[in-house]
Amino acid sequence: MAILVTGGARSGKSSFAEKLAGRLGEQGVYIATSRIWDEEMAERIALHRENREQGGFRWVTVEEPLELPSRLRQLAAEAAELTKQGNTAPVVLVDCLTLWLTNVLMEAEEREKSAPAAEAQSWMIEWIEELAAAANEYAFPLILVTNEVGDGIVPAYPLGRRFRDEAGRLNQRMAALADKVFLVTAGIPVELKALQFRWESL
Repeated sequence: MAILVTGGARSGKSSFAEKLAGRLGEQGVYIATSRIWDEEMAERIALHRENREQGGFRWVTVEEPLELPSRLRQLAAEAAELTKQGNTAPVVLVDCLTLWLTNVLMEAEEREKSAPAAEAQSWMIEWIEELAAAANEYAFPLILVTNEVGDGIVPAYPLGRRFRDEAGRLNQRMAALADKVFLVTAGIPVELKALQFRWESL
């Protein structure tokens, strides 16, 4: 069961996702996709981890900046084994898809230095489809956090525009397969699929 949580920066989406995890299970696996680029980022990550540990919900933190599809499949196999033994599978929370996409895009940029751009683009699309397939097949509680990045100005540089476009496509792809999609704005979550316009209503 996949749930997508989206919103802008500092919208409260991660806090909401963590509270949601606490309602869906007794413990969780927190998949952190960020890479540590500088000291400020390291401090942010340490603070997030500390806040989770003080929240009263039991988290196991896993750092997975790139191989997210295979990690989800591994966790799915472990969860299936737990349920066979009569135990409850942990809630898996991925925070966040946008940072994961950044890592994939940077990898594609590196590939373009030694391979045709079309080949690198194809690789990136395949990677996103692998993630979508892994999430769609995940039979246990799965919360995916992402960012809305297309509501602002058009980026002034090509890589920024490419990232914005790919992030929008990724969000649409994951929202289509998710059972619920929450948009969080100013700390207020709204479930979008319940409000979704349906063509058959015309």
